Amino acid sequence: MKKDFGTKRRAIALAMCAALLFASFAGCAGANGGGAASPAGGGTADGGAAAPAGENVTLRVWGPQEEQALLKEMCEAFAAANPANTYTFDYGVVSEADARTRYSEDPAAAADVFMFSNDHLRDLVNAQSLYEITRNKADIAARNVESSVEAASIGDSLYGYPMTADNGYFMYYDKSVFSESDTESLDQMLKVANDKGKKVYMDVPNGWYIVSFFLAAGCSLSLDGDKQVCDFNSPAGLAAAEAIKAFTADPAYVGGDGTVLTGGMGSSIAAGVSGIWDAAAIKERLGDNYAATKLPAATIGGEQKQLGSFGGYKLVGVNSLTNAPVHAMDLADWLTNEQNQLTRFEKREYGPSNISAAQSDAVKANVALSALAAQSQFAEPQNDVLAGFWNPAEAFGRTMDSKDYSKSLQELLDNMVAQITA
Repeated sequence: MKKDFGTKRRAIALAMCAALLFASFAGCAGANGGGAASPAGGGTADGGAAAPAGENVTLRVWGPQEEQALLKEMCEAFAAANPANTYTFDYGVVSEADARTRYSEDPAAAADVFMFSNDHLRDLVNAQSLYEITRNKADIAARNVESSVEAASIGDSLYGYPMTADNGYFMYYDKSVFSESDTESLDQMLKVANDKGKKVYMDVPNGWYIVSFFLAAGCSLSLDGDKQVCDFNSPAGLAAAEAIKAFTADPAYVGGDGTVLTGGMGSSIAAGVSGIWDAAAIKERLGDNYAATKLPAATIGGEQKQLGSFGGYKLVGVNSLTNAPVHAMDLADWLTNEQNQLTRFEKREYGPSNISAAQSDAVKANVALSALAAQSQFAEPQNDVLAGFWNPAEAFGRTMDSKDYSKSLQELLDNMVAQITA
């Protein structure tokens, strides 16, 4: 697990907070008010109390670069809808993928409200980074799909507000090159691509995608207490690795980051694995030939096996060290409500976790979201994937991508699993 470099600073901040609580019986709310954090971190706020009124509240808010304009609109609308207080927002550009690391660098200086991926939830909770959500908890659970609430929870405790249900991946393809039946088999897709001088893209060096083959082979990632358990070096894992090696060695294969896919789709690339975030760019590139479907089956151990995937959710969390927990929770609740989830779909094509939003005709008619739904039955949650998984998986993927065969696949797998489970 990645070390939390902010532990000492957090301890100091929490000690100061506890001292203020003892001295004043007013909690650590400070000038912003809005409730007190638990001395142990991961505090709770009154679940049903109205937000304090007549306060000047400053909230730091983090979100990815592509969300900044939309985030500002939503925060300003929140302030307008809650005129009993005066709100000032301090925005920071921090992606969902980077929030955990940025928080650990200086917890006391981190955002009051920030977006993160659900696979980071356990690490954030273990580091006492997140406020436990008790405010409007029943309503949050009722309005979002059950799996998204589970992804935002540890046991019965809720630590995140579900924001999207689209943090997964599937296959985009050019239907002028591939027929629908072609996309059922990776072998067939590679054959067609070679025949037509095209490429099939996958970011194999990224552990998030490469796990597809291991899940298809029947391998798993789990937890034994706080220890990661991984069987990717089993006979089934070796069969998956052989399939990855064959895929990356095929002339029709192409890897790289997402810009390779969005830049080449419709020209050199005819199909590629990605998620909803690339839908607009790929649709623009392909026009009438735009299509998407679940991942194909691959030959693993001599059998055709459906590729699996990681399914995840984007969440909004509240910093356990916030000076204004009630206000921060109300803002997080606002940012993830039905209307704002629909707005994200309309402007960014993000898939809603909100049940009512997901049932809108526009969402159901979306090509990419339909493909994601088809793949979801073969997806595994990421809650039991610790931070120590990603770098070793990436290293294995890079070795396959670069066609470095200086070590046997079994040796590479043994090294990867040893690092993942260390």
